[in-house]
Amino acid sequence: MLKPSSEHDPAPGDSDRPVGELVHELIEDGKAYARAELEHAKAIAASKADALKLPAILFAVAFLFALAAFIALVVGIANGLATLIGPLAGGIVACVLFAAVAGGLGWYGAKRLREDL
Repeated sequence: MLKPSSEHDPAPGDSDRPVGELVHELIEDGKAYARAELEHAKAIAASKADALKLPAILFAVAFLFALAAFIALVVGIANGLATLIGPLAGGIVACVLFAAVAGGLGWYGAKRLREDL
């Protein structure tokens, strides 16, 4: 690590150490500094990853429950249509309806992505 200069250090011209040794020491100090910076960055990343674990799990579980609710809605719509136009036609109409909504949302998302990029 870098050492603070003191009043007892010899002047730059008074040094008896060869330049090669000074350069080697400078390189070693640089390597030690780089290692310390890398360890610091790793510690920050690990801390942030630990902080994001629980929220990520909660969001995943919330997504699964929302997906289950959506599937229940689709089945309910298909069953409701089945009483009016028959079970096969009700399932096909519900499938086409939700496929159209998914396609429209996907098209709009792709359009916005192209515009924003």
